[in-house]
Amino acid sequence: QKVKDSMRVLLPVLLNKSHDSYDKIRAILLYIFSTNGTTQENLDKLIQNVHIESDSDMIRNWKYLDVPVISSFVAQQHKYPRRDRSSEETFQLSRWTPVIKDVMEDAIENKLDSKDWPYCSRCPPTWNGSGAV
Repeated sequence: QKVKDSMRVLLPVLLNKSHDSYDKIRAILLYIFSTNGTTQENLDKLIQNVHIESDSDMIRNWKYLDVPVISSFVAQQHKYPRRDRSSEETFQLSRWTPVIKDVMEDAIENKLDSKDWPYCSRCPPTWNGSGAV
């Protein structure tokens, strides 16, 4: 089930003194992954309140792996739209679908935007999808 208010669930974990700082970093990263990024102010508050300033690079360096740690309007503008796959049957260990699957399906269906994908050729209009072009 999707968590409705993830911050309400996250705060008791972060404020619990018995949890290790690495567990708190993992919880913050799960929050960032689930919300597709957070604001700079929110991230700074989380790091300061949890007292993990020395380990904050573990969170911020995910941007080098193209994880949207800090979300902004500009970053969301160029993000590839994801398909809703909630009704698809999944295996127990493979619930996540990579973005490349959405891109390839859109390429097959001629739904890629030519501004974002200028080097992808369009399939001929008479092609029925039964073979390679």
